Amino acid sequence: MSGGSTDMTLAFELSALKRLAKPGTAFADARQWTEYVGVVSDEPTYVVTNFTRKRRIRQDFFSGPKSKRESLENVKSQFETDRHVFVGTGEADEELAAETGWEYLAIEDAAAAADWELGEDDEDATAAGEPERDDWP
Repeated sequence: MSGGSTDMTLAFELSALKRLAKPGTAFADARQWTEYVGVVSDEPTYVVTNFTRKRRIRQDFFSGPKSKRESLENVKSQFETDRHVFVGTGEADEELAAETGWEYLAIEDAAAAADWELGEDDEDATAAGEPERDDWP
């Protein structure tokens, strides 16, 4: 995904991030060519927090107790960048992106463009090739 402007806000839908074999590595990689990067989800906050902590992912923003729609709207108004790109997993995410003024990118296309490996949507960090850390907050 190089070659474009780094003045971008990138939002991963949690299920899209879970599709990656090494979500922590992909997140760190995205930081090199985006201004802001975070996770949005309709899942409860603790689900997103647990997933990101286990993989040592530091977000610039996250859904919190809001819906994906509210989160995307709030992030777009608070993070003023040239582009707002939402990485999702299907037609509903694509429609939501269009309705909230975000560009949509399917996780498969994002992975291909950024050279990220897709995985099996496995909750276990060790199975995803990233060691689980109990000492990390």
